[in-house]
Amino acid sequence: MALTDVKQARQATGLGLVDRVRAAVADGLSGEHAKTQRMAGAAFAIRILSAGIVFASQALLARWIGSHQFGTYVYVWTWLLLVSDLVHLGLPLTAQRFVPEYTQAGSIGLLRGYLGGSRWLTFGAGSAVALIGALAVYGMSGLIDPQLVLPFYFACAALPVYSVTFMSDALARSYNWINLALLPAYVIRPLIFIAALAAMQFAGVELDATIVMGVLVAAGWLAALLQMLQLNRKLTMAVPAGAKSYETGRWLATALPIVFVWGLYTLLTSTDVLVLKQFRSAAEVAHYYAAAKTLALVSIIYFAVAATSAHRFTAFHVEGDRDGLEAFAAATVRWVFWLSLALSLLIVALGRPLLMLFGSDFLAAYPVMVILAVGQVVRASVGPAERVLNVLGRQRACAFAYAAAFTVNIGACLVLAPAYGAIGAAIATAAAFAVESVSLFVIAKRSLGLHMFVWDPWKSARARTGKDGC
Repeated sequence: MALTDVKQARQATGLGLVDRVRAAVADGLSGEHAKTQRMAGAAFAIRILSAGIVFASQALLARWIGSHQFGTYVYVWTWLLLVSDLVHLGLPLTAQRFVPEYTQAGSIGLLRGYLGGSRWLTFGAGSAVALIGALAVYGMSGLIDPQLVLPFYFACAALPVYSVTFMSDALARSYNWINLALLPAYVIRPLIFIAALAAMQFAGVELDATIVMGVLVAAGWLAALLQMLQLNRKLTMAVPAGAKSYETGRWLATALPIVFVWGLYTLLTSTDVLVLKQFRSAAEVAHYYAAAKTLALVSIIYFAVAATSAHRFTAFHVEGDRDGLEAFAAATVRWVFWLSLALSLLIVALGRPLLMLFGSDFLAAYPVMVILAVGQVVRASVGPAERVLNVLGRQRACAFAYAAAFTVNIGACLVLAPAYGAIGAAIATAAAFAVESVSLFVIAKRSLGLHMFVWDPWKSARARTGKDGC
């Protein structure tokens, strides 16, 4: 059913808000909308599977190497994730723009150039930063914890392949090859990683953070190689061979502003662990990380709703259906909030047994889990506000929200972590989530007129005056 048909049907039958949203979501059971829904469903399933694998592998790893070595590994791995999420220069974030643009315009030479050149650029950037990072580690080897030196060298070795993996993921998404895009990094790599470590553990090898990082690098290179071979095979069938053209300057000019916003979000999710390590032991970092990653399961709800609804926000906006946009936005906020609240309460209720999976000493992180759960619920209270702002052209405003949240996070961490340790870092992170949520709500309200908050005390008043649009 087309969007105009949905509008006519609801006007004729007087459907309520819930029915209108259901009609909108059910719209397009065939064609492109169905393809989008299938892709979103596949992506969600892969992310759930990945979350389960990662949680189980981290719990096993913590038991195998102990909280101190696990904390050391977590610290280095967090640095790896942070840098690898920036070193690709933002090029993966442009794939879903340039691949369709070149394809539809018939610019096959530029398409060939982008498909190959983007991967070489990201690999080259990753290699350059890896070399710089290795030199920095060598130069500071006398100033940092000796147990961090070799793990940091391994992290540098992983940067080139992590960068090109992001790019391959983005290119595969652009052709709707969702399994090829997500399975290598989210499923195959962690399975290779934990399987190799399990074999070493059972063989009697004494594992530590250095060995774990080495295995992580090997798993990353192997998974990336398998993904690259499969991607090249599929691209060979999808794009005819021929000459290549390049618009490197345009690619970078488009990518760099986007990666700035992406970088702020990445910093927001990494600051707590990195700052905490400067003031507290590796064991306390491990405890904090276990609590944070257990609660990170709640974010799957946001991912699911955002992934399946983003195109609907765009469709309502393009159609000029203001009532539908407001109703759908309100519904998605409720979906994210109530499901997140329920899952957060469940995780907190089962928090002690879940933390025990990492080891008995990880029970010390239960108060951290409770504080972070409050932050997650506050964050969920505005639903997919960030995704709405991005798809409706308010990317700069999102950058402001993330910058404000990051500033609060790092400032509060620096103040609270030295005195209160993991508890202080958790309070800082929860406060940053609150600032992020308030900022996104205000921006959505002022720039789009959308009430992106789970509670709307003025809704009944608008309904009585006939301004609710229902």
